[in-house]
Amino acid sequence: MRLIPFYLIALIFVACQPTEPSTETTETTDKIPIKVVVLAMFERGQDTGDGPGEFQLWVERLPLSDSLPFPQGYRQLRYNPDKGVLGMVTGVGTAKAAASVMALGMDPRFDLSQAYWVIAGIAGIDPQDASTGSAAWAEWVVDGDLGHEIDPREAPADWTTGYIPLRKSEPYQEPRPQNNEGVVYQLNSPLVNWAYELTKDLELMDNEEIQAMRSQFSEYPRAQTAPRVMKGDQLAAMTYWHGELLNQWANDWTEYWTGGAGNFVTSAMEDTGSLQALTFLDQADLVDVQRVLVLRTGSNFTMQHSGITAAESLAGEKLKGGGYSAYVPAIEAAYLVGSTVVNELVAKWEEYGEELPTR
Repeated sequence: MRLIPFYLIALIFVACQPTEPSTETTETTDKIPIKVVVLAMFERGQDTGDGPGEFQLWVERLPLSDSLPFPQGYRQLRYNPDKGVLGMVTGVGTAKAAASVMALGMDPRFDLSQAYWVIAGIAGIDPQDASTGSAAWAEWVVDGDLGHEIDPREAPADWTTGYIPLRKSEPYQEPRPQNNEGVVYQLNSPLVNWAYELTKDLELMDNEEIQAMRSQFSEYPRAQTAPRVMKGDQLAAMTYWHGELLNQWANDWTEYWTGGAGNFVTSAMEDTGSLQALTFLDQADLVDVQRVLVLRTGSNFTMQHSGITAAESLAGEKLKGGGYSAYVPAIEAAYLVGSTVVNELVAKWEEYGEELPTR
């Protein structure tokens, strides 16, 4: 039998020993640090050069010049390497928003640990609070889907709605559930106030079409004012609802879930999906959910004016060539107000990267 030399045995022994993982890994060194993520929910066509949706103005004006592949999400990403700003379209609805945000948060290419998130898109707006074309920073975001429901025609006569909080047996039943299961989110109040103070004096687009529409809401004084930047809370529901009765439900539902602290102003679809994903990502120390802002701008009213039905009101808006009476002013407002905040965060990143702005 031929003997193996001792030195070969030693070399084999060393080679088979487990090695400690290197601290110099690509996991940290190769990640792209992101300062701000801009979330839009839809885009009509291409990112540039055609009829704009919520994303196109950001791509063309900020700009978000670089395209990055994102096969695990709804659409390609856009990026500004000089500013450190990443842009994404989530897709319409809470499901797509939650999936897209989670996919981005888990993407190994990016370091999102210090990133601010600016969710900016159009919405229906309550004529009791503002004119279309206005922009509202939300502190409270409430989900309008998670609950129980019976047809209101089968509800007791003294009920105002057939929609019931989850695990309750009648509308607005107290006490509110201690575990709201993702129905309501409160954003960082000092950050929201800072964003509002920074942008409150911006002049928003007003035009004849907005003026003609709001003039029909003569019984609502705040609807008669020019578009403005304000604070106002957001109801997110996958169902596109419309009408005076559902507008009252939206106000009552928001008041219930926020304990009277919130005021329903805008109605859109996606934001509780985005916030649920960001909450989970925060638990994994991948993002900071305290750095999230939600901005919604009024493209249409959430209910009819006097003299027409809710069905006529909904159809009248939908028949305007695929856009709402304040569609263009709303996407302009979302970019103007949102980009003012984004650019301020980037310009003062040495300060705001470490400490959140407050006012």
